[in-house]
Amino acid sequence: MSAQLLAALGRAACYPHPVCRTRLIQTHISWVLLTGNYAYKIKKPVDLGFLDFTTLAARRHYCEEELRLNRRLAPELYLEVVPITGTPGKPVIGGTGAAIEYAVKMKEFAQSALLDNAIACDEIKPADIKTLARTIADFHARLVPDSARAGDPDISVLPPARENFEQMLQLPDAAGDSAALSSIRDWTLREYGAHSALFEQRHAEGFVRECHGDLHLGNIALIDGAAMPFDCLEFNPALRWMDVMSEVAFLMMDLAAHGRRDLAFAFVNTYLEAGGDYAGVRLLPFYLVYRAVVRAKINLMRAAQDGMAPEQRDHALAGYRRYLALAALRARDCRGAVVITHGLSGSGKTTLTGRISSELGAIRVRSDIERKRLRGLPAPARTSSGVGKGMYTDDETVLTYDRLLAHARVIAGAGFPVIVDATFLQRAQRDAFHGLALELGLPFAIVNVTADAAELRARVAARAARENDASEATLPVLDMQIANREPLTADEMPFVIDVRSSEAAAARALCDALMQRVGSISMEARATA
Repeated sequence: MSAQLLAALGRAACYPHPVCRTRLIQTHISWVLLTGNYAYKIKKPVDLGFLDFTTLAARRHYCEEELRLNRRLAPELYLEVVPITGTPGKPVIGGTGAAIEYAVKMKEFAQSALLDNAIACDEIKPADIKTLARTIADFHARLVPDSARAGDPDISVLPPARENFEQMLQLPDAAGDSAALSSIRDWTLREYGAHSALFEQRHAEGFVRECHGDLHLGNIALIDGAAMPFDCLEFNPALRWMDVMSEVAFLMMDLAAHGRRDLAFAFVNTYLEAGGDYAGVRLLPFYLVYRAVVRAKINLMRAAQDGMAPEQRDHALAGYRRYLALAALRARDCRGAVVITHGLSGSGKTTLTGRISSELGAIRVRSDIERKRLRGLPAPARTSSGVGKGMYTDDETVLTYDRLLAHARVIAGAGFPVIVDATFLQRAQRDAFHGLALELGLPFAIVNVTADAAELRARVAARAARENDASEATLPVLDMQIANREPLTADEMPFVIDVRSSEAAAARALCDALMQRVGSISMEARATA
């Protein structure tokens, strides 16, 4: 019936709207009919073990699930579930008769809009990825945890991770990679064991939620200038109920695999600044490897399918090797670093660190944002606190730097360079972070950002007038900082890198200096340098 139905659906007369042309796209579980303005996605009647579409009732259910799940992030794309009536030889999209099949009706978009295609043409900008990161952070925040749907990590995390290797090692094309696969598998098991309590804690604290489930570049499209995730994983709840950090790792890994380490870190930094889940960074290495292995396995399985054209097989094998290499890099012991800033308000610290964090492959933490988060406030909130009052008392400042130190410990301990964006005008504040670097045996650097007095005052005044930044520094605050700062001392100078501008050229020079000082540490930096 399927072949007859698909052939008949190639006729424009089947549709209740004008049809420019029809084109069929197939995946291993679906047929997608493109008609010009709309696309119709039909489930294949297959049973693959992890999904079962063999009955009409099941296909209708999963069409409805696909609509429900995807309208959370892409309501403009996902329009309705429509019955296909009539007969296999003369079908009607819609109609009033008994349904012979069901389809998800979607707004059609050009395949060039997919991010994996757009990124190859250098059409993806950091601003696109940052907006997407805020969208995902908001999406995750709106999801309601449900411990009854989200299983024990020993069941829902470890077995699938182990199964990936078992499945790949059975395929002929992986024969030459058995040593590498075994090494990554052993690392995965050790990493899970080392963090088993944290996996349990994250589950208990509600970080396991009904996520998108398949958030890679091929499932995100540029629609009306915005990066929009679509094609949520609808067919198996166990595969989409996951720790939100697993979903973050998926897209971060895929960006790096496509040669855009800068966008990978732009994504994760913006996500973390929006949501504050720095504690989850401890599991990021595990999930980065897991997601890279999953993509390697999918490509390897595609290469093994019957009937693959030689160029398709070569493309799949190239993808397998790319993702496997990425997993192997991250599965090595990665060494972090502790980098702090030093400078008055208005000196350009935030602009500078924003530029270098993506290039360096570092995770940044901002004092202005964390100070607000401690009070449960969004970053742009205005508190009208006076100098040394409200949120800016000495006690509040101590709490803020304690929070920054805790985040830095997690990030650097997970093998990522951490850049802490704060004024660090007091020696005790700087000493605490130097002590952390010594404790962890990691490189330490102080980025000393300076500017002329007139420039400082102009920047602070302009920023205060805009009232759209996390910083609430005013000219009286700047005067107070100047009067009370404790300058860098001679014994600190070996760790200092001086910068007098936040412009792009200065950022590039600072990146080079930091790479020499603390090294190229992260998986993405090594993979794409």
